[in-house]
Amino acid sequence: MSFLAATDGPRPGEVWLVGAGPGDPELLTLRAANALRRADLVLHDALPGRGVLRLVRAGATIVPVGKRKAAQATPQSAIIARMIAGARAGQRVVRLKGGDPFLFGRGGEEAAALAAAGIIWRVVPGVTAGTAAPAAAGIPITHRGIASAVTFVTGHDESGRLPNSLDWEALARSGATLVAFMALSCLDEMAVRLISAGLPAGTPVSVISQASLPGQTTVATTLGACTLAVRRAATPTPALVVIGQVAALGGAFGQSANESPHIARAAVAMS
Repeated sequence: MSFLAATDGPRPGEVWLVGAGPGDPELLTLRAANALRRADLVLHDALPGRGVLRLVRAGATIVPVGKRKAAQATPQSAIIARMIAGARAGQRVVRLKGGDPFLFGRGGEEAAALAAAGIIWRVVPGVTAGTAAPAAAGIPITHRGIASAVTFVTGHDESGRLPNSLDWEALARSGATLVAFMALSCLDEMAVRLISAGLPAGTPVSVISQASLPGQTTVATTLGACTLAVRRAATPTPALVVIGQVAALGGAFGQSANESPHIARAAVAMS
């Protein structure tokens, strides 16, 4: 079996949950690209860019169903209903998600709904921004002698608020790198809770915006100053927040070959 075959993609009546990666279309997996070329119906989130959608074959139906924070253009129930209806109509359906479908992408909810409806589904893992964004900014999220663990958290729940389920004391004392998705709107509260839980205000923080895209920027700051820093920089979304000692390593190794001249680094005094 060749998993790189050009014919590798959803069959009529199937739904594939496909990860689009962090934004740069060249960071798509080969399987994701093949799935897009074979799809009849593509339901895509707000994050996958135009470069990714250009891979969809002519004649296919492309439907934006993106959500941003608590507001959503299309209810989750309607997205699931559209996937099921498309599959039952014999279409080859791709549900295209930013990053990886199973990391803060509601892919698990959609897979469960498809299974309950008797629809054949498959997940195509994507390059998550949780690792890609720091890498693009020259930040190793683990580094010997500095950080030996990583914790991914979401900056808001379905209500748009910081999740109540997070154990801030455990996060503060873990010594792990903390990578926060969708955290800009709740960054102030997140910083206050971590500092109150014992994480020093001087802990390095990097906020990486539009990772892997031409507009990528990095704001280097500290936990105590991060809210003001991103406001001053007018940091656009999507953005990822890296909290921990490794965040101070961005740019410490010189310019990475991953960095293009168009990528600017906005450094804010770490005080």
